[in-house]
Amino acid sequence: MVACRPLLIIEDDAALRSTLAEQIALDGDFTVDEAESASEAEAKLANIEVHYDAILLDIGLPDADGREFCAKLRRDGQHMPIIMLTGEDTEQDIVRGLDAGANDYITKPFRLPELLARVRAQLRVFDNSENVVFTIGPYTFRPSAKLVLEPGRNRKIRLTDKETAILKLLYRAGGKPIARQTLLQEVWGYNSNVTTHTLETHIYRLRCKIEPDPTQFQLLLTEEGGYKLGSIARTPPT
Repeated sequence: MVACRPLLIIEDDAALRSTLAEQIALDGDFTVDEAESASEAEAKLANIEVHYDAILLDIGLPDADGREFCAKLRRDGQHMPIIMLTGEDTEQDIVRGLDAGANDYITKPFRLPELLARVRAQLRVFDNSENVVFTIGPYTFRPSAKLVLEPGRNRKIRLTDKETAILKLLYRAGGKPIARQTLLQEVWGYNSNVTTHTLETHIYRLRCKIEPDPTQFQLLLTEEGGYKLGSIARTPPT
């Protein structure tokens, strides 16, 4: 089980946008935000309190060509998967979209299960890339940089390799506890010299870094012989 993934739909057809957002939200794996134009999408993406794990982008926007907007997003440093949804289905159209930086290109009309499967496929690739970003409580977590950022206080928290691996595993568990032995195996591999005390020491240090009050845990909780992220840590951005 993974946490709900936030998506941004950029589509000027209000009826289609609303229906698509509702259907995707019903799937249960995603939360959905909407924008009807490139300018509205740009404003949402500029909000440091919000991030999106993927973008569904129409080509025919009222204030921009979707392909040109996609290329601009890439130049601006937006690395999340971008999937183009469009009625333009010639080979040249597809090549232009992919060359602009889109990860996938889906022509209308499309089946929702196929769209969601392709979104998930792109997210699996992205989650193992250098560019993945997670939201954990008030923080933005960048595993590749071993950094936890707190935008509200303009604070950077540096993590060790092991702390980064632990936090990433707990995030991907979607709020379910991970047993101590599982964490030891996943983070340290097979090593008879590593004990649960080693894990507990790393958890303690991680709590000191990210818990607002290390005496009252809200983010990193102990439960059922292991650890999990609390609901406050898994709340998707709005």
